[in-house]
Amino acid sequence: MSRINRSIDFMAKRKIAGYISAILVVLSLVSLAVNQLKLGLDFTGGTLVEVSFQQAPELNDLRKELEIAGFDDVTVQNFGSDRDVLVRLGQGFSPTVGDSVLSAIKQNASYNVELKRAEFVGAQVGEELRDQGGLGMLLALGLVMAYVAFRFQLKFSVAAVSALAHDVIIMLGLFSVLQLDFDLTVLAAVLAVIGYSLNDTIVVADRIRENFRRLRTGTPTDIVNVSLNQTLGRTLITSLTTLLVLLALFFFGGELIHNFAVALLVGVVVGTYSSIYVAANVLLALKVDRDDLIVPEKEGLEEDDRP
Repeated sequence: MSRINRSIDFMAKRKIAGYISAILVVLSLVSLAVNQLKLGLDFTGGTLVEVSFQQAPELNDLRKELEIAGFDDVTVQNFGSDRDVLVRLGQGFSPTVGDSVLSAIKQNASYNVELKRAEFVGAQVGEELRDQGGLGMLLALGLVMAYVAFRFQLKFSVAAVSALAHDVIIMLGLFSVLQLDFDLTVLAAVLAVIGYSLNDTIVVADRIRENFRRLRTGTPTDIVNVSLNQTLGRTLITSLTTLLVLLALFFFGGELIHNFAVALLVGVVVGTYSSIYVAANVLLALKVDRDDLIVPEKEGLEEDDRP
């Protein structure tokens, strides 16, 4: 008979964790309803101006020059090479906006600058991107629920989707509270976090299922605790190595992927937490037990007739 060993009693604090998660989710939803998301140009529309420099410019200085010249909501990033720069403006398009940007840059540039293109990204395109992105996220959650229900059991499916919804809502809530630009790169980060969090949750769920079938003693809470302790090392190593990469992107990746890195940093931390406390918490709330995971026994073969 297998013995139950517990190093960390995670589930002893599951009610406190549940309250914390509920408060964060409610606050996030309130912020999304009141402040909403600060949508980037990908969704709201705006003007794109591409300029080419004779030598690589300093992007921070370039951004300050444009802000001093009176351009609002300016985003400056390299495009293709360190000498090609894409300037995104929140204002509407006019035939002279490209020349105005070029003129503002040339005032302080000591080298040649060439205007390559100036175009407008319409709000209609932004609305389509927003709607398609939202549908893509809902479709991803639906497919996840169907897969986990088929692979494990319905209770595991509800737990996994609850953890994913928890992660996404808190991520969006943080962007709403801080009023960070939400663009296509951040939407890609949200979808990436769904995959990351799901992978971690599946590993934990697989060990819980295995231990329910293998261990003959202990309550469901004990089984969940054992499973979480057995997968803790893998979870921490995966999270820490991922965070190291994301911290490098956050500090050295530049403005283009800054919010992308922020979203992933928050998503990895919240996703790791939800794999331990949200998914397991929901499983216990749904009263998962051994009967849910018993493998159906095949009927024995009939004995051969004796002569």
